[in-house]
Amino acid sequence: MRRLLATAIVALTALAVPASAFAAEPAVRNYPRLSAGCLSPNAPPVGVTTNQTITSGGMQRDYLIHLPAGYQPFQPTPLVMAFHGRKGDGSDIEAFSGIDNLNAIAVYPVGAKGQDDQRAWESAPYAAPVDDVQFVSDLLDHLQATLCVDPNRIFATGKSNGAGFVALLACQLPFRIAAFGTIAGAFYPGTTVGCDTSAPAPIVDFHGTADPTIAYDGDVSHGVATPPLMQWAQDRATHNHCATGPSQTPIGTDVIKFAWTDCSQHGDVTHYRIIGAGHTWPGELVDSGPGSATQTIKATQVIWDFFTAHPLTAHL
Repeated sequence: MRRLLATAIVALTALAVPASAFAAEPAVRNYPRLSAGCLSPNAPPVGVTTNQTITSGGMQRDYLIHLPAGYQPFQPTPLVMAFHGRKGDGSDIEAFSGIDNLNAIAVYPVGAKGQDDQRAWESAPYAAPVDDVQFVSDLLDHLQATLCVDPNRIFATGKSNGAGFVALLACQLPFRIAAFGTIAGAFYPGTTVGCDTSAPAPIVDFHGTADPTIAYDGDVSHGVATPPLMQWAQDRATHNHCATGPSQTPIGTDVIKFAWTDCSQHGDVTHYRIIGAGHTWPGELVDSGPGSATQTIKATQVIWDFFTAHPLTAHL
């Protein structure tokens, strides 16, 4: 009975997708897919992190995966992908974010080595010339084929260059990934590819005003411009056709929440200005970068609350 119920849930999800989306089978799949893994009792061990690989673009690509303790093979489960910054390897963002503690399948993809032999993500001037959006699409295909992933609750977050890549995914895969979270984002021009014609996508953002790596008020990084964060957030809200905002809500003495609401397709935009904070993850568990980190808010919990309020069905 549980098997039939899980199958019915993921099958009904597909009905929310316009028929035109299935007219052709593109390499990068920007639409919900059935999780055939709900029919399989096989899964990695729960409660521990394991290293896995897939092939994408003719390359072996790596990722870390952590199944929550309560994972059941036939019960659709949310999935959170977390993308490390430049020089990272997945284990770093796993350690300082605490995403493993969420009731979700936690996946930490690993970037390809680019300039100076350092790992990074597509959209940055120092990234390797690989198609990371294709990698994410292929990875989701693999995970949904082998695990019971809830297609309505696939989410993406990241820090620094990883956050910039998450912004690109918001433009490229808004019908595959339900909501997005960005921390200390490196929003290079490459992060907006496809945004001109993409659908609205809900996104929550955090950035410190004393960030020494990606300046809050905009600057030049690695030879290209990064925008002021309030301009970036307003551009996202304009793209999402938000009718209200930004409203301002002080939180403690060092955090201001800016929220744009009444947006097209449930595409809310929220930005947290962290006064005096550096290139860090708010509420970090271990050191996450240069500068101070606020403990007034816990970014992982705020992101999770935002994600759970924005399932894919809300904006299809």
